Amino acid sequence: MFENAFNNIDKEMRNEQGLASELDYAEQTSWILFLKYLDDLEQSRMDEAELEGRDYTPILSKQFRWQSWAAPKTEDGKLEHDNAITGDDLVAFVNDELFPYLKAFRASASSADTLEYKIGEIFSEIINKFRSGYTLRDVLEIVDALSFNTQAEKHELSDLYESRIKRMGNAGRNGGEYYTPRPLIRAMIKVVDPKIGETVYDGAVGSAGFLCESYDYLMKPDISAADFRTLQRDTFFGQEKKSLAYIIGIMNMILHGIDTPNLIHANTLNENVMDIQEKDRHDVILANPPFGGGERKEVQQNFPIKSGETAYLFLQHFIRKLKAGGRGAIVIKNTFLSNTDNASVELRRELVATCKLHTILDCPQGTFQGAGVKTVVLFFEKGAPTRDIWYYQLDPGRSLGKTNPLNDNDLAGFVDLQRTRPNGPKSWIVNRADLDEDTYDLSVKNPNAPEAEALRCPEEIIADMLARDAETAQILEDIRGML
Repeated sequence: MFENAFNNIDKEMRNEQGLASELDYAEQTSWILFLKYLDDLEQSRMDEAELEGRDYTPILSKQFRWQSWAAPKTEDGKLEHDNAITGDDLVAFVNDELFPYLKAFRASASSADTLEYKIGEIFSEIINKFRSGYTLRDVLEIVDALSFNTQAEKHELSDLYESRIKRMGNAGRNGGEYYTPRPLIRAMIKVVDPKIGETVYDGAVGSAGFLCESYDYLMKPDISAADFRTLQRDTFFGQEKKSLAYIIGIMNMILHGIDTPNLIHANTLNENVMDIQEKDRHDVILANPPFGGGERKEVQQNFPIKSGETAYLFLQHFIRKLKAGGRGAIVIKNTFLSNTDNASVELRRELVATCKLHTILDCPQGTFQGAGVKTVVLFFEKGAPTRDIWYYQLDPGRSLGKTNPLNDNDLAGFVDLQRTRPNGPKSWIVNRADLDEDTYDLSVKNPNAPEAEALRCPEEIIADMLARDAETAQILEDIRGML
């Protein structure tokens, strides 16, 4: 049922003049889904309060609740089409009354970790892009049929929402900043192995894939009530600079079952890394920071190693955000391993000196759809210097693409072998003592790969071509004689 609903939403949005791309579809679907989720949550809280004999005051005033404007119903639960505003009146209500009302929650909320603050933050960052109130009315009625009341329903909706995020990530050349392949994320989580009671952090949270998959990894059927509360409130933390990614990240976490996500809408790199204190640090960091980019000079002043490469600033941030003994797994461009500029060399030197860089996963071309860059994953622990590094060249045995993406089976061998870090055709160990002390070059150079055959000289190639031509001419002459 939910899949048909999402397909119908897509159909309506394709006909909407104000929506131009998958990014618009994801953004506009997100705020509508959020308000429907909020209404179901409020109804659930009211029902619980009634059973317990206590009062409950809804967060939203009556006129702004979903049931008042989006889906007014009769006593028997049927939609009251005659009382449902539509057309220009609906667009005017959303733009001039609903959004300003919801935006005001950011100023009135008691703290940033409340649902009220999240409401205000979301609706301070987006605008309604529907120009046709009739199209918006159709989408509202489709979404009204969705339910967030059970974990099974949330799980199905989260799968569909993830599919939308993936399509959005594939829609542009910078898709990697919105969507990290989930099989790669799951492999990184299995290696790092977070535990309940530890905190998990992503300072470039995007669509919150790392946090959502970590929640799924830790969420067991027999989990205790205390551990469940820990996962809900005190485990997952993230920051995101871009408005669209922030909104999608919050919605994605909600659909995965985290009711009040601890996400902050801020530029992580504005924080001076020298000001990070022990209370700000985390046990586990999982991230795919944006590549390229380039921050302003004043932002670069927040880091001891100055660089115009955004990913290098993030890596410095992550190293300092880890607790002593904490574990990190970070996606980064493979050129970081060998670039000879001062920032690259100094950052590699710092990483090797302050962290135990124990594993480098070399990802194949095409791992990130539309990104056009080759990547590696750095696995490290904070607090002890690197002794040796285990390299693994991931080879799925096929070319990766949109119709043939990375899957969990492709990474199963890596996850299994990483526990013992053996030598093999696609894996090897480099000792710290063998690194060049001047460059700290960490390039992927497989010593176990079979040597390529030596290229033939041009004279030999030409001679071979002439011999084949002569052989062909003789065959043709023999055939002529048979005619």
